[in-house]
Amino acid sequence: MKNKPTVIICGDPESTFNEILIKTLKSKTFRNFKFPIIIICSKKLFQNELKKLKTKINLQKFENKNKLLKNKIYIIDIPLKKGNLSLLKKNEYIKKSFDVGLNLLKKDNSYALINGPISKTTFLKGKFKGITEYLAFKTKSINEVMLIFNKELSVCPITTHVPINKVSQKIKKEVIFKKINTINEFYKKFLSLKPNIAVTGLNPHCETFAGKNFEKEEILPAIKKLKNKKIKILGPLSADTIFLEENRKKFDVVVGMYHDQVLAPMKTIFGFNAINITIGLPFIRITPDHGPNYKMFGLNRSNPDSLIQAFNFIKNYVD
Repeated sequence: MKNKPTVIICGDPESTFNEILIKTLKSKTFRNFKFPIIIICSKKLFQNELKKLKTKINLQKFENKNKLLKNKIYIIDIPLKKGNLSLLKKNEYIKKSFDVGLNLLKKDNSYALINGPISKTTFLKGKFKGITEYLAFKTKSINEVMLIFNKELSVCPITTHVPINKVSQKIKKEVIFKKINTINEFYKKFLSLKPNIAVTGLNPHCETFAGKNFEKEEILPAIKKLKNKKIKILGPLSADTIFLEENRKKFDVVVGMYHDQVLAPMKTIFGFNAINITIGLPFIRITPDHGPNYKMFGLNRSNPDSLIQAFNFIKNYVD
């Protein structure tokens, strides 16, 4: 078990991920990393990035899963010519990278997946709301949960990349119950902690407006059912005050009803000092909490902090 690798899919070839990955692999965090790493990307593009950054990394060809050494970096080459980055070729490259990585994971050959960002617009093309849902589909998972993790405070949106006018249609007590129960089990397994969980309402100040009372009919019944399982949970609480310092320090996780209700304050408070973890899959999936950042591509100005946090999570909590 100790030599199971972490699989890294680099994602969009024109994102800043290769840059921040190289910076992370040269950091003191990686020097103390106890697992092998398998990078899945274009070896040529990765080597070009190494030249730009004027650094060297010893890349070993991945050949035998039974002879991996800790703290060693292996690579599976997905060929992609530098001058052939048409949208079609990029998407084929990204899809093949994920297919190769998921095939490794399917064989129970790794602890965790880290993936670089991709463009939801050009790669997923509206078929999936995000990579969270894409991976759930590919692994036939039915209860995936997006958790933006920081040891001090994490957040989870019950609905993810859903237009605001469609959110209320997705607020169901069964969904709320399943997702929060999954979060609770995750904290117990990986952090040896029964988390204190806050749940926001859907409406401003949890008020009742004309029509359905979501707080009373959907959110509160889920909370009561979770309390019956001895889960430490409180709500529904007003979203506009839950992130005040004196309130948030009482909780380990804030569960909101929609994406920006919890991600906007989370990023305001912690910046890039957080990671996006998908739980409820057959493996732990982690990604830096930022997008491809095309404007910074090739400029050597990207901050690796979020990816360093991803490595720290695996190093500290996955065994």
